[in-house]
Amino acid sequence: MIDELQLNVPLLRRRVPNLTAAARAAGLRPATVSNLCTGKIPVGRAEVRTVAILAALAGCTLDELIIRGSAASVIETGIKTLDLFAPLVRGGTAGIVARPGMGQLVMLSELFRRFRRERGYATVLWRPRDDSPGIEDVLAESETVCLAQEEVYATVSALRDDRDVLLGADRSVVLSGEMMALRERLQEAGSRPVTIVLVDTRGESMDEDVPYGPLDTMWRFDADMSARTMYPAVDPVASTSTILEGAQLEAAHLAIQQRARKLLRRYRELRSLVQARGEAKLPEAELATYRRGERLEAFLTQPFHVAEAYTKRPGEWTALADTLDGVRRIMDGAADGTDVRRLKYIGRLELEPDPEPGPELEPETKEVTL
Repeated sequence: MIDELQLNVPLLRRRVPNLTAAARAAGLRPATVSNLCTGKIPVGRAEVRTVAILAALAGCTLDELIIRGSAASVIETGIKTLDLFAPLVRGGTAGIVARPGMGQLVMLSELFRRFRRERGYATVLWRPRDDSPGIEDVLAESETVCLAQEEVYATVSALRDDRDVLLGADRSVVLSGEMMALRERLQEAGSRPVTIVLVDTRGESMDEDVPYGPLDTMWRFDADMSARTMYPAVDPVASTSTILEGAQLEAAHLAIQQRARKLLRRYRELRSLVQARGEAKLPEAELATYRRGERLEAFLTQPFHVAEAYTKRPGEWTALADTLDGVRRIMDGAADGTDVRRLKYIGRLELEPDPEPGPELEPETKEVTL
């Protein structure tokens, strides 16, 4: 595919230190070269003459200068609701839309822990100016903490030669324009991708139509889920990713995701009716939809590693394949006879066979192996 072609910017800048002057001397417009390096002009749509001159300047072949592979790809987080409904884009920007106390800093610290320990990423925090409850956990999971844009740029530039970088920052640096300036500098410098996760420590993003500007992934938190301790309280209906718009997910993933979103949307509508009038007022078909939606919502909760001291539950990494399998089975009715409470805060779905008929045990005395 022509749009999968990318310029090998690190190679070009390494071999042509003063690229702007060299390009001008070779008859190329510096602006054109800059736009090619930052991706504003796709390599596949550039003039052949331009690319050939750049290869000559770098003393390399066209095959060395042009690399194949889509810039947009999914990073699996092991967090069920993120991977299913709003996948994180490698090298993209994700924004968390939430008010304080809904778990956004817990999410950031959990992502830092998972990516640093499980994926070998460098984790960098552009520390917010104001300390908020939960920032200590993020600091503990950060490999490096920076206070100013220049420090962030120098740190990320040094780290990204060897590893992908996960950068966490507050919405304030988006509003000030500092994040845009940093992103442009990093794009010009090239090298390995930098994935950015933005939080909103002041909680003002919930009131904005476009809280962060253009995003590759948006995770909108839900106040009702947070109040019911359904963590992570990520809204599966309102959260989204550009990966979905580009139809870059596997067909099976996309089909399960769309079906799950539809079920949860209807479940929420029915939940309001059940709260007001009780389950007895629902038609049989709607009651089945309600109960499966309830079980799916419970299954999408998940214990986090960074919360183990508070929840006394070990954190769970759930592979995407296990998430898709569990969600599909719940929607197909495999968990219809399972108590909702047994589906909360687990990893993969492991349903036990129905017990032999006998005296019912109190919920707290049942042994659960999930």
